[in-house]
Amino acid sequence: MNIDVLREERQKWMLWKNIAPLREALDSLEDGSWSVELGDAVKISGNYSDLSGIERVARMMMPWRKGPFEIFDTYIDSEWRSNLKYNLLRKHFNLKDKRVADIGCNNGYYLFRMQEDSPKSLVGFDPSPLYKTQFDFINHFVKSAIVYELLGVEHLEFYEEKFDTIFCLGVLYHRSDPIAMLKSLYRGLDKQGEVILDTFYIEGDDDMCLCPESSYSKIPNIYFVPTVKALKNWCTRAGFSGFEVLEKTVTGSDEQRKTSWIEGQSLEDFLDKDDSTKTIEGYPAPARVYVKLTKDCK
Repeated sequence: MNIDVLREERQKWMLWKNIAPLREALDSLEDGSWSVELGDAVKISGNYSDLSGIERVARMMMPWRKGPFEIFDTYIDSEWRSNLKYNLLRKHFNLKDKRVADIGCNNGYYLFRMQEDSPKSLVGFDPSPLYKTQFDFINHFVKSAIVYELLGVEHLEFYEEKFDTIFCLGVLYHRSDPIAMLKSLYRGLDKQGEVILDTFYIEGDDDMCLCPESSYSKIPNIYFVPTVKALKNWCTRAGFSGFEVLEKTVTGSDEQRKTSWIEGQSLEDFLDKDDSTKTIEGYPAPARVYVKLTKDCK
């Protein structure tokens, strides 16, 4: 697979009729140098003459799923308070001088935060021209060296470099062949690399999984929700020798909710109105397990 040819083809996506106006709006932004603060909100401060234009351009790019971001006096209150997940995981990794990839990076919120760790390089993979445009909007002000690729996990093994740490947060359950995806992550790692993974899981001691009939929490492309034991078996079959459970959480309204920066529904609409421990389809409500995967270094 020729990654350069694929890059060239996918760059044409920026000319799509729903994306081109957003790219034009990006080009209208003032250039300058601003202060960047990488806290719970990626915050930009300084002087900018057209503050109302910032919010106008940002709202053109809705929905904002990951964040939050604070661009001068515009606070992008994203659907997900991604700082909660990042802060939960922060104690479990050290990225200093490492080559780092984020698979399914969305608008790059986690990548922006990872700059605090002084990694050698940061590369985001996500085949969404909208999310790439949101990233470019934020990076216009941050001016980072992060590389954003319009590529998916299936391209990872063909990429020009291998990675020391790969983050794959909230992607696995969207894949109809989870073991094939885990193999792609394995092949994208350097010899002593690690994967930080999170996925939905169900409670249980057996090695089995839930296979939703048509949707899970109103999400149609959720294929398998395993027990932790079944997830470990998948990872072993993919080639990983190390499997460490880092955290377990239940998704709540403090983390995912409707805001004025998204369109449509959010968590409150996905759960049973009378029993929040169940999805609207009657399945166990979304819970996440966070694991660290490592390769055999021999």
